[in-house]
Amino acid sequence: MSRKRILDLIFVVLFLLVLMPSLSSAAATTGLVPIVPCGNDGQTPCSVCDLAQLAQNILNDGIYIAVFLSAVLFAWAGVKLLTSVSNSGERTRAKEIFTNVAIGLVIILASWLVVDTVMRTLVGASFGPWNSIC
Repeated sequence: MSRKRILDLIFVVLFLLVLMPSLSSAAATTGLVPIVPCGNDGQTPCSVCDLAQLAQNILNDGIYIAVFLSAVLFAWAGVKLLTSVSNSGERTRAKEIFTNVAIGLVIILASWLVVDTVMRTLVGASFGPWNSIC
């Protein structure tokens, strides 16, 4: 195994060990908004109205994760670009990473905009969050 592969593997493992436990808690007890808005210990039972709040929480968390990961990937591509002065293949690969991350981020944000617009149209909300229909 090459040294580059070992460093990539160490980066992925550290990412998983540090970040993923905090993102996987559906019933956050910290200052964060829990993903599941009801039915947890000490909370009221779920109703139909909580489904919209659940969808909004999932969308928000997905956007936060996507923006964070895109920032990490932009930084990774920047490091690859700066460290590949003499290797044109690595420079091309770093530019491809920049392009792919930018396209992916635009797709994710555009899809959020489409979902938000459709939900506002369906619930008749003109201003404010669409998940406050109840």
